[in-house]
Amino acid sequence: MQKQVFWAGQVSKCDTCGTPFDKVFYDAKTDRGPWACMCPSCQAFGPGIGKTGLGLGQKYEKQDDGRWLKTEG
Repeated sequence: MQKQVFWAGQVSKCDTCGTPFDKVFYDAKTDRGPWACMCPSCQAFGPGIGKTGLGLGQKYEKQDDGRWLKTEG
């Protein structure tokens, strides 16, 4: 069984469009160079590259206790 990994810092809204995070966010590479914490729309349609994995990004989902669990990447 793989160890659960949780987001360690504070996160509340998309770095690129300002949308508050509800249930999912991505910590991922952008097409502009730097990484960002992004909402699903920005990850899918830009400036995110729409991919997760090593060197690309991670997906986090909010748990009932308020913590963000890494579910992809």
